[in-house]
Amino acid sequence: MAEPRLASGLWVSAYLTRLRLADLPVYVTAKGDATAGAVIVKCATLDGRARAYTRMFDFMADERKWVVLAEGAEAEVDQAVARARANDPDLWVIEVEDRAGRTLLEQEGLSQ
Repeated sequence: MAEPRLASGLWVSAYLTRLRLADLPVYVTAKGDATAGAVIVKCATLDGRARAYTRMFDFMADERKWVVLAEGAEAEVDQAVARARANDPDLWVIEVEDRAGRTLLEQEGLSQ
């Protein structure tokens, strides 16, 4: 039986709250569909580099996992995010700024 999915808007709201409680600057750079929009999390390390994450279904593990969509120079990561957004107008884009590259995506309740 498939696990019920949390509405995207609710998940984003909870994620933003967690990031703010951890004193991590965060911005919603593209608001997607509140019910079923996919989410990309971009982390800018403030040194010209960035990494973007998206969730994919791992059929071997039978679960959803965060995977790296793009990594490298921030301008290149921004281009990859822009391409994804052009293909999916319902996509949410969340940008975190942290020199250490923290996103909190590995934490309980956010990791899957």
